[in-house]
Amino acid sequence: MSLTRSTRQMPARWAAGESPFDVIDRIFQDVGTGTFDRPEGASYPMDLFETDEELVLELAVPGLEADDLDISVEGRQLTVRATLPSLPDGEKRRYWLQTIPRGAFTRTVRLPSGVDTEQIKAHVHFGMLELRMPKVAEAKVRKVAIENR
Repeated sequence: MSLTRSTRQMPARWAAGESPFDVIDRIFQDVGTGTFDRPEGASYPMDLFETDEELVLELAVPGLEADDLDISVEGRQLTVRATLPSLPDGEKRRYWLQTIPRGAFTRTVRLPSGVDTEQIKAHVHFGMLELRMPKVAEAKVRKVAIENR
């Protein structure tokens, strides 16, 4: 089992058949209104890597603790859900820059078949969620002995 790097080079919001000029127009409209329609979960950086023994997911969840997170596995779909606190009622702000995410978010990852989903361990520390997912015996790297003749 090995992970493959994504080679996607087009912006996530580039629809098939859409001209580059339409994309540029939309970007300028978003800048003018201050609303960037980012792909789901884009504000929460995530790393997914493997070792010989396990698959590891690290997800930045600033300001959240274990009780704020909901992690579920259905089949091979691993989903992390949380809600970041919104602004207090009645508080008005005129932003110069706004990059702190607010509200609900969901990140979903399709796990390879070589992961033992029953043995997933999760912990959060200093705003970083870490999930350790052991590989099943068949998916682990096995060294083959070479004999001299």
